Amino acid sequence: MGKGKPEKNGVKAVEGKEDTSSSAGSSDVVVLRREIGLWGCVSICVGIMIGSGIFISPKGILQNTGTVGMALIVWVLCGVMSGLGALCFAELGTTFTKSGGEFAFLLEAFGPLAAFLRLWANIIAIGTGTIAVLAITFAHYTLAAFFGDCQEVPTNAVRLVAALILFVVFYLNSVSVTWTTRVQVFLTIAKVIGLTIIIITGIVLLFKGQTEHLQDAFHGSENTDATKIPLAFYAGLFAYAGWQMLPQVTEEIQNPSRNLPLGVLLSVGIVMVIYVLTNIAYFTVISPQELLISKAVAVTFGERMYGPMLFVIPVSVALSCAGSINGSLLSDSRTTFVAAREGHLPRILSMISINKRTPLPAVLLMLPICLIMLASDNVYSLINYLSFAKWLFLGLSAAVLPYMRWKRPDIPRPFKVNLIIPVLFILSCLYVVAVSLYSAPLDCGIGLGILLTGVPVYYLCIWWENKPIWLDDFMVKSTKFLQKLMLVVVQEKQTY
Repeated sequence: MGKGKPEKNGVKAVEGKEDTSSSAGSSDVVVLRREIGLWGCVSICVGIMIGSGIFISPKGILQNTGTVGMALIVWVLCGVMSGLGALCFAELGTTFTKSGGEFAFLLEAFGPLAAFLRLWANIIAIGTGTIAVLAITFAHYTLAAFFGDCQEVPTNAVRLVAALILFVVFYLNSVSVTWTTRVQVFLTIAKVIGLTIIIITGIVLLFKGQTEHLQDAFHGSENTDATKIPLAFYAGLFAYAGWQMLPQVTEEIQNPSRNLPLGVLLSVGIVMVIYVLTNIAYFTVISPQELLISKAVAVTFGERMYGPMLFVIPVSVALSCAGSINGSLLSDSRTTFVAAREGHLPRILSMISINKRTPLPAVLLMLPICLIMLASDNVYSLINYLSFAKWLFLGLSAAVLPYMRWKRPDIPRPFKVNLIIPVLFILSCLYVVAVSLYSAPLDCGIGLGILLTGVPVYYLCIWWENKPIWLDDFMVKSTKFLQKLMLVVVQEKQTY
């Protein structure tokens, strides 16, 4: 892992800043192209956000709020909190035009160690683990059509189908950004249609007067345990997760000063409306007591309403998970690419396919890690251990906004928010972290220990520049071999 400007065949890459409003060069220039328009931005964001959360979180939120009314309020407030974060990241993503999202923001403001620890957490658990869990969920619901109850599906069959969807999505991301985006648009539309069917069903039932479970929605709220409300927010924020990923692909967005903020804000608004209406639809059919004992609330809803069309529900869940995998890989691989370009990972990971114009090595890095996690029974625990770190870094990333307003007020900011917005969001993130520490101190302690393993890695691999000659020679020879194997080179034109 070296520092400095990347070179191609011994020649440094072009250092002058180029026009980033174009497609980033002619067709013969090896560079990541700007192929993601506004609706591509929306499909990536919505596609990542609507994963398995809307099918899992309703139970957790109701369990910790106690009433239907309080549960719906939590869904709205989680959307508002996500919107505040989206506004912060919209300004940061248009102020700092590099891809990489949180990594790029932290590197710019707080230095390489903070940025590397965020990268480390993403590679060892948060990003790769989430993709693995989504693949497992996809496999469960896909196989449900053949085995009936998804809980009885053979473990090896689940792992096989999960591995298959990973291979398909990784291949797609390796060969074409355009087709990756098109598939993401399709999957997003498909999952929204699936939830729209549930919503329309609920609206029809409401007009028919089926409001029994929504009447006196706040009855009993005085008995709600206030100490459990934070846990309800935790479940809701899990369902909204993903809005922060769009700035990870800034260099591939057309007219990012317009499309990035508009795309992320539209996405949060769309998802919040869908989530609230979907939950209202659930309660037109399922009582709060039945929802709490349901293993899969959407499946219970489908069993009551659709009969022979029940397959629509598991198909919707599977498509939701596939879209989240695709969008997460698209964005997370760009963070890896940018980190390698900055010298935080081996140089080969900063290279682009000559023929496909995709960050092929950065995409492929995550595949073996995800496959290993499929074979492990501890992937869920690993994600739980580092969940608090996710919100810690989100708050720290949002803190870049007021810090850079003070340190560098002269930077052009195409999109600008009132400072009260990042302050509210930072306080919200600190609140979530504090709740995590209070409710699960052991898990957070283990997670902190895992996170801190990145510190010696940083000092050995990045900070230490005068490495032995034999090690440098090995890295150079390995890089050249992998370049020839994958037909990749460093980007030939600056895109930020």
